Amino acid sequence: MSARPEPSPGTRTDVHRELHARHQAVLPDWLALYYAEPLELTHGEGRHVWDAEGRRYLDFFGGILTTMTAHALPEVTKAVAEQAGRVLHTSTLYLNRPMVELAERIAALSGIPDARVFFTTSGTEANDAALLLATTYRRSNQVLAMRNSYHGRSFSTVGITGNRSWSPTSLSPLQTLYIHGSVRSRGPFAHLDDAEFIEACVADLADMLGQARSDVAALIAEPVQGVGGFTSPPDGLYAAFRELLQQHGILWISDEVQTGWGRTGDHFWGWQAHGAAGPPDMLTFAKGIGNGMSVGGVVARAEIMNCLDANSISTFGGSPVTMAAANANLGYLLEHDLQGNARRVGGLLLERLRAAASPSLRPGGTPRLGVVREVRGRGLMAGVELVVPGTDEPSPEAASIVLEAAREGGVLIGKGGGHSTSSVLRIAPPLTLTVAEAEEGAAVLESALRTAESELTGGQSV
Repeated sequence: MSARPEPSPGTRTDVHRELHARHQAVLPDWLALYYAEPLELTHGEGRHVWDAEGRRYLDFFGGILTTMTAHALPEVTKAVAEQAGRVLHTSTLYLNRPMVELAERIAALSGIPDARVFFTTSGTEANDAALLLATTYRRSNQVLAMRNSYHGRSFSTVGITGNRSWSPTSLSPLQTLYIHGSVRSRGPFAHLDDAEFIEACVADLADMLGQARSDVAALIAEPVQGVGGFTSPPDGLYAAFRELLQQHGILWISDEVQTGWGRTGDHFWGWQAHGAAGPPDMLTFAKGIGNGMSVGGVVARAEIMNCLDANSISTFGGSPVTMAAANANLGYLLEHDLQGNARRVGGLLLERLRAAASPSLRPGGTPRLGVVREVRGRGLMAGVELVVPGTDEPSPEAASIVLEAAREGGVLIGKGGGHSTSSVLRIAPPLTLTVAEAEEGAAVLESALRTAESELTGGQSV
């Protein structure tokens, strides 16, 4: 696909302005748009997308980690077209061959013994279903969740989300108890080494359980927090938690909506970095498996999945078209070892980002006053935390400057973070990213970081 002629950076057509005005007139104010001049993306190919003005961008956010493999992947588009030509929709009231085939593959990959799979249309719905299963199985509305977490936008998932930027109400059908451990480099245990950190977090969990009723339903946790800014604990924390939870019969739900399918490189599932005490009782998934199609789901042990004593169906979960897309996408991912590519190319990208963030010298030998506090992540899931230069204070302003500058340089990225601050750059390209594209994107991001540094310090050195 050839690129259209590219306009000068920042130009907008009257048609684009009209669309933005129409958006504002009929859609909610809280439906956020990136950029001072929002983009309309019209088409994509591989790791690139084009906007309505014909400008091409390297996509380093993939529709919030959803375009996992590539834009317009022929294997997926062909599978969708062929299935759409047969039947678009049937519901779960009828046997559905693509759904059964995908469930068989996911159950085998999950690591959960005697697994059953229930399909939904999103990660929010998947987590909602997992909470229904856990609270029904345990006959309790008490749920443990991690601080700084995000699990969706439904009433129940907002109720367990530990990030106030994404919690529009304090009302909830659940009693949620928040525990430490998901953010390694901030908080009361940040000064400890990894072993001491895990020990302190387990002690915090034990203390919490000592104050709760004895029938806590489950712990739900993201192995790497997504919206929270790609934060994660030391490997083994959730295994240590699980040993304690099992003593009380408490279930472990691993929210793999953003970490699943090999994105972290080292593992196919995020929970495998914490697998010493065995797999989770449930895992939830969504986003990348559909490569842009609406696919989510829950995997659980049969006794947990089958605990519901009332009728339940899914009108759109397991749709023949979305299942065909997910089957094709999963096959491509496995056949081309995209987990290995995430490990190799992601490692290079993280190396380049850390080099860009290092306190190198200005001409003349004076040090820069950097805006980067930390570069973290695994595989093709990288976070860059930004601060007010010379301080440890999160800087949403710096993140906004970098976001805009990266766009001007032809790279799209995301933002996230905790404590009501979007101060972390979220970088998660499709898993087919090439070495050349990683180098190109890193160079643009380095330039964007320098722009933020210059604007926030007035070009002054320390």
